[in-house]
Amino acid sequence: MSNVQWVTQSQVAHKFIRMKTIEIKGSVRSDLGKKATRELRKNGQVPCVVYGGESVTHFSAPVDAFRGLIYTPNIYIVDLVIDGKACKAVLKDVQYNCVSDAIEHIDFLEVSDKKPVSISLPVKLNGLAEGVKQGGKLVLKMRKIRVKGLISALPDVLDIDVTELGLGKAIKIQDLNFEGLELLEAKNIVVATVKITRAAAANAEAPAK
Repeated sequence: MSNVQWVTQSQVAHKFIRMKTIEIKGSVRSDLGKKATRELRKNGQVPCVVYGGESVTHFSAPVDAFRGLIYTPNIYIVDLVIDGKACKAVLKDVQYNCVSDAIEHIDFLEVSDKKPVSISLPVKLNGLAEGVKQGGKLVLKMRKIRVKGLISALPDVLDIDVTELGLGKAIKIQDLNFEGLELLEAKNIVVATVKITRAAAANAEAPAK
């Protein structure tokens, strides 16, 4: 039988810090042929597309503009400015060169304040777990959780308070509740747990003096 026990929803708390934004400026692509695309990449530009709005827009932007968006664990709302026309979007897909790992293409999904969006947000565990005090090891099982909500309700990270998480106990998706967000993961998936180490087991079995 498993030593893992579940915590109740009342034991899990979180705080809200709105998701950060990052601005990327680009230019509309009029020529979508392979030759033009190769020329773009040769000149340090990344071919991109943004969809989900009234129309699909193909554009390009300097490769350096994406470093703060892609090479980071953070998730951003992207303020796209394409030839002066602005829209909000989220990163949906990045394609890399199989040899050089250079960015080949980026897909964006346009979002609005009125339409819910599905996105994976990073998890942050806060507090010193009770089980860790007893010699256990806190383990984060899910680094990101897929959620659905309006962009105004999307936090920078999903903060989870583990202060009351005891030795051998775990938090799973059904224990979590974030205002304005629907959790899209299976309810029985473990998010975090305090594993019983040998030292903790030995301490528990040691006779009281």
